[in-house]
Amino acid sequence: MKKEFKISLIFLLVMTVLTGVIYPVGITLIAKTCFPHQAAGSLIVENGKILGSELIGQNFEDPKFLWSRLSATVPAYNAAASSGSNLGPSNPALIDNAKARIDLLKIGALKITGTDTTKSIPVDLVTSSASGLDPHISPAAAEYQVPRIAHISHLDEIQIRAIIQENTEGRTFGFLGEPRVNVLKVNLALHQLYTSK
Repeated sequence: MKKEFKISLIFLLVMTVLTGVIYPVGITLIAKTCFPHQAAGSLIVENGKILGSELIGQNFEDPKFLWSRLSATVPAYNAAASSGSNLGPSNPALIDNAKARIDLLKIGALKITGTDTTKSIPVDLVTSSASGLDPHISPAAAEYQVPRIAHISHLDEIQIRAIIQENTEGRTFGFLGEPRVNVLKVNLALHQLYTSK
C-alpha cells in the first residue's frame, strides 16, 4: 500500500511540474520567440497608444466608418465574456433580432444616402459570431456599406473599396475559411484619410 501511494505521489508531482510548469513556460517562450506579435495579443499600436487588437472586434456606430459584426457579449465586444447568443436558428428571438437589425440598416441606408433598400443585406451584418468578438466581416458586408461611407465622408467609392481590398485577408493556408475584412484596420485607414483632409 505504501509503495503504491509513493508511486502515485511521485507521478502526481512529476505530472504537475511537466504540465503545470515546464509545458506552459516552454510554449510561452516558443510563442514569444517565433510569433512575438501574436503572442502579445496582435495589438495595433500607433504613437505608443494601443488602438485595439487585430483579433478582437470593436463597436463602431459612426456612419462614416465600417460597422462591425454584432456582438452577443455584455457589454459589446467584452473579451472577458466571450460568447455567442446561444439562440438556435429556429428560435423566434434570433429571427426577431435579425429583422430588427435589417430594418435599422434599411432605414439608415434610406435616411443617410437615399439608396435602394431592396438590396440584400449580408447575413454577418445581422447576426453575431460564436465568440461575440469577431473582428472581421465578409467582403460582401463591407461592400454593402461603401455607398453609406462614401456619401457621409465625401470620399470616392473607388478609394474606399481600395482600402477595403488592402485589408482583406484571404483563406487561411489558401483553403480554410473564407476571405474576410478586418474592420479595425479599414477604419484606421479611413480615419487617417479624414484627418489628412
